[in-house]
Amino acid sequence: MHKPCQPHLDAAYYVLRYLKSSPGQGLFFPSNSDFHIKVYCDADWASCPMTRRSVTGYYIFLGDAPISWKSKKQPTVSRSSAESEYRSMAAATSELIWLHSLLADLSVPHSQPMFLHCDNQSALHIATNPVFHERTKHIEIDCHFIREHLQSGLIAAQYVSTHFQLADILTKALGRDRFHFLLRKLGIQNLHAPP
Repeated sequence: MHKPCQPHLDAAYYVLRYLKSSPGQGLFFPSNSDFHIKVYCDADWASCPMTRRSVTGYYIFLGDAPISWKSKKQPTVSRSSAESEYRSMAAATSELIWLHSLLADLSVPHSQPMFLHCDNQSALHIATNPVFHERTKHIEIDCHFIREHLQSGLIAAQYVSTHFQLADILTKALGRDRFHFLLRKLGIQNLHAPP
């Protein structure tokens, strides 16, 4: 904002062209969906070419409808892809805890665990393994944070194949086919199109 250049204007025009080409695109919230909460979290390791910080992204679903999502550059440089994925899991867990307390404030019980889907098996192993190694000391606080909520039963971590990682749309540049595949999986539809 303080020093705009031609590439910034080109990016703004690109976004405006996209919005103009799909005015009816929106979220569909089905009425017959279950009341289970699940989250898909992902990270794009060292994706920023200037700072080499990773990008965190997650989608939170209530049943089949996305209700919360975020994409943000991580505050520190991760030394491995597992570390960046683990930080993404920690950010998603924080949002799940807030959402759980919001539901409680609204007198909506949610006693079952909320599923945390991640496509990095190393990060999932760190979450469930109580032994810290030299390689994980720098992320020990996040490890304790996630593990505490796993052990309490508030969340349950699950592996999801990279092909079905819905948070990829928030963290990576995707091809047209992959982008539209993930849009359909997220429940984003053209609301003006016939059913």
